[in-house]
Amino acid sequence: MTEKDDFDLRNFLPFLLNQAAEQSSLEFQRVYKNRYGMLRTEWRVLFHLGNYGEMTAKEIGERAIIHKTKVSRAVAKLGQRRYLSRTRDERDRRVERLTLTPAGLAVYRELRGIAEHYDAKLAAHFTKGEAALLRMMLRRLAGMD
Repeated sequence: MTEKDDFDLRNFLPFLLNQAAEQSSLEFQRVYKNRYGMLRTEWRVLFHLGNYGEMTAKEIGERAIIHKTKVSRAVAKLGQRRYLSRTRDERDRRVERLTLTPAGLAVYRELRGIAEHYDAKLAAHFTKGEAALLRMMLRRLAGMD
């Protein structure tokens, strides 16, 4: 007979965070996937360019904590859809500066509006104070504070 393990996975913080992230992103995922055929990394790259303006793939990877090969694939896909343009850096020809095209900016703005609405819908599960506290704690865990 085996002894009962008293470790409760349901209270293990990394497990809870992962489950919450997966569950809370499903509805938004359906929008960017069904409407634009995008994968998670692609919308994250799109949002970084929409939010911060011109960036390199390396800068996006560092800021979004995405592996460089995934960023590279996302950049290629967004480029194929003509959502972003690439310009060689004059100082370092190995580096490409990425910016959203007018089509990419239109997609970003539409998805941003949907994201804002969805964020408000999720936050409505909590009081304003709870939502603010949750955001603060998640930013702290993510190393963003």
